[in-house]
Amino acid sequence: MRISTNSMYAAGSSQLNTLQSNIAKTQMQLSTNRRMLSAADDPIASARALEVTQSQSVNAQYAVNRQNARSSLTMVEQSLGNVTKTIQDVQELVVRAGSGALSPADRVTLANEAQGHLETMMGQANASDSEGYLFAGFKSKTAPFVQTATGAQYLGDQGERKLQVASARNFSISTPGSAVFENNMTGNGTFVTSATTTNNGSGVVSGGAVANPAAVTGHDYDITFSGVAPTSTFTVLDKVTNLPPPGLVGPQPFVSGQQIAFDGITLDIRGAPLNGDSFAIDPSERQSVFTTLTDLIATLRAPPNGEPGKVAMTNGLAKASSNMASALDNVLSEQASAGAKLKELDELDSTGEDLNIQYADTLSKLQDLDLVATISKFTQQQFTLEAAQKSFKSLSGLSLFNYIG
Repeated sequence: MRISTNSMYAAGSSQLNTLQSNIAKTQMQLSTNRRMLSAADDPIASARALEVTQSQSVNAQYAVNRQNARSSLTMVEQSLGNVTKTIQDVQELVVRAGSGALSPADRVTLANEAQGHLETMMGQANASDSEGYLFAGFKSKTAPFVQTATGAQYLGDQGERKLQVASARNFSISTPGSAVFENNMTGNGTFVTSATTTNNGSGVVSGGAVANPAAVTGHDYDITFSGVAPTSTFTVLDKVTNLPPPGLVGPQPFVSGQQIAFDGITLDIRGAPLNGDSFAIDPSERQSVFTTLTDLIATLRAPPNGEPGKVAMTNGLAKASSNMASALDNVLSEQASAGAKLKELDELDSTGEDLNIQYADTLSKLQDLDLVATISKFTQQQFTLEAAQKSFKSLSGLSLFNYIG
């Protein structure tokens, strides 16, 4: 078979180009430590590596979201901690204000102290971070609370800012101010007792308790006194049915401190109510802690004129005490919720780090190079290329004219 010079050169050149291309690819693999330089090298592994890389990026974004969530929740928890301390200070103040040894001037001093606590509470309610006001809902650029004559007005909304912190976890990183500062049940949470402002006697009503939840009607009641101690009596009237509760039909003899029970609730009245004095039992309602503080300040500033004034002071302090206890329970609940979320973020961080390790390991198995095998392959390709170059040089130098003398 005759082989033309042109064919010989074309075949040799093509083979050398192929060998050079192969060794160049191997050299690129070694320099990048990547088995796949393009998707064509291993389509299945390339597709899988792309999926893992995307999952890795999403997991990294979740880590950023958790950091942002931790920052916001830490600010919320710190602010709620300050609110808790303020409420506890107010509760201590109420106890001090109940001392019979205090003069009117002392109570005015306590009223000024309570005013300071009110302003502190207002500052905490309007606390902010780099994202805006903490307790304004979605209206994060608007101060949520504005002080009024009766307490404060909430200008925020009920929105809760949320962040996706894991593939299956999306939780709130803020709490509306209405839920923290205005979601406090008055009285004992079921009903609230109060004395009529026109009372002239020394009767003081307790906060009461629920003895049988199934029997509670949620109705309004009036307890009205007749006669003069020690022979005074009282009547209980259900203001919804306009009838006395079962078992309390007609005037009942009054004994100071003796339990009064009806419709699943119990309470007692101490002291000596006078003829015409009355007490009200109403269903508990939600009340702003700012309203409670404002009422407390008004109670402390009111001059205790005679026995009725002292009784009004005692009843007002008792009301403030129960309402502040409700506010404290509510704030502690919100603070515990923020703390639980912070703990969950720590656990999610640990899970996210484990996922990153898994993703990195999977990508390594899909993409990384077997250095020992590839270096051996490179050495073999280098030897093959050198042999091919030498043989081509020898072959291209053959000529019949070299042997004609």
